[in-house]
Amino acid sequence: MFFTAWTTLAVLGVYFWTWGVAGYARVRYKVPAPSMDGPEAFQRAHRVQMNTLEMLPLVLVPLWLCATFLGDLWAAAGGLLWCLGRILYAVGYYRDPAKREAGFILGMLACAALIGATVFGLLMR
Repeated sequence: MFFTAWTTLAVLGVYFWTWGVAGYARVRYKVPAPSMDGPEAFQRAHRVQMNTLEMLPLVLVPLWLCATFLGDLWAAAGGLLWCLGRILYAVGYYRDPAKREAGFILGMLACAALIGATVFGLLMR
């Protein structure tokens, strides 16, 4: 589970990156906590961070199930694909919300692949 562990750290790293961007936006645009409203650039940064937080269970649970029932490298590959998708999603959303779709789709496909790989691994037992 060596590669899956490193991939888990990468997933969490992506989350902490979005958290940092949202925190920076809160300071830059002078949006005091606990307010959730502010300039559009702040709202985009905040939505990326919250959407990423919401996605963590959907990627971390099948990541570890896939590692357990199919294999470490398969799980790590799916998790890294999710990281790539989430980074593309975030950068696209920061620039223009309409540009977030490709990253979102890639991330969701990675989650679906991890779930499918887990099911395959379970059926092969």
